Amino acid sequence: MPDLTVTTRIGLVAATTAGRRHADTVAAAWPHARLVEGGTVADALRSAWAGCDAVVAFLATGAVVRILAPLLGDKHSDPAVVVVDEAARHAVALLGGHAGGGNDLAEQVGALLDARPVITTATDAVGLPGLDTLGWPVQGAVAAVSRAILDGEPVQLIADADWPLPALPPNVQPRADTHGDANTDGDTAGGGYRLLVTDRVVPLDERTAVLRPPSLVAGVGASRGVPAEEVAELLHRVLAEAGLHPASLRCLASADVKADEAGIRSTADVLGVPLVTWPATRLAAIDVPHPSEVVRAAVGTPSVAEAAALLGADGRAEHATLLVGKTATAMATVAVARHVPRGRLAVVGLGPGAPDLRTPRAVAELRRAAVVVGLDQYLDQVRDVFRPGTRVLSSGLGAEEARARAAVAEAAAGRAVALVGSGDAGVYAMASPALEYADERIDVVGVPGVTAALAAGALLGAPLGHDHAYVSLSDLHTPWEVIERRVTAAAEGDFVTVFYNPRSRARDWQLGKALGILAAHRPLDTPVGVVRNASRPGEQVHLATVATLDPAVVDMYSVVVVGNSDTRLVAGRMVTPRGYRWRS
Repeated sequence: MPDLTVTTRIGLVAATTAGRRHADTVAAAWPHARLVEGGTVADALRSAWAGCDAVVAFLATGAVVRILAPLLGDKHSDPAVVVVDEAARHAVALLGGHAGGGNDLAEQVGALLDARPVITTATDAVGLPGLDTLGWPVQGAVAAVSRAILDGEPVQLIADADWPLPALPPNVQPRADTHGDANTDGDTAGGGYRLLVTDRVVPLDERTAVLRPPSLVAGVGASRGVPAEEVAELLHRVLAEAGLHPASLRCLASADVKADEAGIRSTADVLGVPLVTWPATRLAAIDVPHPSEVVRAAVGTPSVAEAAALLGADGRAEHATLLVGKTATAMATVAVARHVPRGRLAVVGLGPGAPDLRTPRAVAELRRAAVVVGLDQYLDQVRDVFRPGTRVLSSGLGAEEARARAAVAEAAAGRAVALVGSGDAGVYAMASPALEYADERIDVVGVPGVTAALAAGALLGAPLGHDHAYVSLSDLHTPWEVIERRVTAAAEGDFVTVFYNPRSRARDWQLGKALGILAAHRPLDTPVGVVRNASRPGEQVHLATVATLDPAVVDMYSVVVVGNSDTRLVAGRMVTPRGYRWRS
């Protein structure tokens, strides 16, 4: 969920004492929210509408509707409006649900005021992705195609390439005969609906919606002082003549020496895309069809527009095709390249188990994915989050490498994939094996989670208040000699030591051996905490010392935290002093 409260100007309107109290709560928490005053409440509401990106009205819904009805224009330009009742029981997303961020704002207002968000957008209500929420421009018969998806009517998905779309319901089926073909004209005979994913200009009708993927990069070269109008006119002419749509521009690209060229930069700003620049040495290394010695003499590379278009946003020229060679006017040059899509692999940490310790970003990535891969018991925790149509690849204990390979293979095929692990996916979990196989065909998104040490530490008190080390006692993949050396180093360094995978039925001696190593370097009365099933049903907390801990109370669902020589018990809680000088 985007944080609208940081960058969005939010106008707050209230009439009663209770409403103003709720508005004050919002204004105190959000830096871009302010109470809007006026001669009357209606005047204040109109002022907020005219001067803010979003409005939160602490008024009756009917009153807000009557006041704002004459002001309604277009959902893409009108501000979002959320209405909160007098008792702050509900936060109603009234206007701008998707396009204006009203649904997200209602969620965030609800979280702040402990109010229930009320969202009536049909796709949100049934857990389907709205076509205007995918992060790409969408055009054509968006409402009609969205309704067809909701109603279960057949919808043809016709894509130029394997773009990592989120899960779509079973009634949205790809049409295999056009995959990889830029000709998406097709027909809608028999009353069918179509969802096209293409960067090409295509004919639209009342049953066709078009998603514009970010596939195009326009390389731009220019003389110093080039007018923005000349750059923009050339760019739009080149795109139009090639049958390409500007909404699919990922970025403009040029040479570093053009990074401050106002005509290029303002064109990028108007288009709403970034300007990416490359050093002349990188541009000169790209093989282009129309090199120029004149350009080389001027900027140190035989090509700016073509080479920059091929390098694109991430420097992967080998995965780009030059669609339009350099085309020039008196002061500007433009070339256009198409970049192949990359699959998307989100490595998601689910936290220790409790739903309220699962991050909003983790939930968003699970709902963004078309394929979710993970251990069966972890997937069972989050199946209620998946969108209809999500393909789930589950497996049992001990199949970590197979899960990692499966997730990478799905992403390499161009799909949006989430690979889940418990705690933080980068701590003794799935991120490491997956990223060993992930190559440049894949965009990787890491989603941090609350790892077991943090969940256990919070239950024990503050045992991790100073330097600490994590050590896994599993010797399935790491020889015991290596583990023993690491435990010894932690003991000699007087680190608080957290043991993951501390003991199982097949590995019942390693924990005792590790405790013996620590006991040789710190007092025998050093506190030890064992947390089993942190934040899950059956949660248990056990306190002991290095001398008294019975390894039999520990299993694979446990985390063991051994204090350092300064760790002590305070009111039954483990505390490792930070050593602040002011304490002395």
